[in-house]
Amino acid sequence: MRVVVLASGSEGNSTFFSHNGINVLFDIGKNAKYIKDHLKEIGEDANLIDAIVISHTHDDHVSALRVFLKSYHPKVYVTEKQFYDLECLKDYDNVVIYDEDFYIDMIHVTTIKTSHDVSDSRNFLIATNNEKVVYLTDTGYLNRKYFSVLENADYYLMESNHDIEMLMEGPYPKWLKQRVLGTLGHLSNKDSSFYLTKLVGKCTKKIILMHLSHTNNTEEKALTMLTETFLDYGLNLPYVCCAKQNEITEVVNDKDIVRG
Repeated sequence: MRVVVLASGSEGNSTFFSHNGINVLFDIGKNAKYIKDHLKEIGEDANLIDAIVISHTHDDHVSALRVFLKSYHPKVYVTEKQFYDLECLKDYDNVVIYDEDFYIDMIHVTTIKTSHDVSDSRNFLIATNNEKVVYLTDTGYLNRKYFSVLENADYYLMESNHDIEMLMEGPYPKWLKQRVLGTLGHLSNKDSSFYLTKLVGKCTKKIILMHLSHTNNTEEKALTMLTETFLDYGLNLPYVCCAKQNEITEVVNDKDIVRG
């Protein structure tokens, strides 16, 4: 298994996942050139992308889709509502409509219904024979009914969007602060840290914090909140890093794990 976050933030989001020669992009923000160039940077070819899975249709998760599909022909996995939101798919002949769980070859994808201000928002548990990855971003909260589904995964790609104090004291207008903080918004550092204490287990090797706001967060604040929360709960914190807006993360696999 290989997992690499190609971009994460308000300007665009995309994560590469590969298993047994099957290559998948979860979301495709930024632009097609960025996606192609950063795939090349990790030794991957855009021509060999087998599938693109869309979590929701906000521009920062789909902005590269239309141009990418002019050059390449992967399957595009969307829900029915998402399909009608994406004009570029109307005449595209390789669309798969998903609702609940589905397979991409031997990769099992469990969909998690999340809470965001869009027609339909999903996140994912991605499972192979012996490893599980949680992809959880752009949601106002995580329903408790999913705790048992998502617990003890090998890797967590988890939104940690904002520091609440920075957001409230920052330049955003009141309505936008309310949107970010609301149940249809984004997970704060505090939210993300709490949920992770309920989810991580003995199998967990790495956490990647996702979608950090440039305006309302810092890597230091996100990491400090996570560390302190795990200490408060008496839990050991796995290896953690922060995904960036314009840089790839390190490749997720066992040989990359460094224990401090």
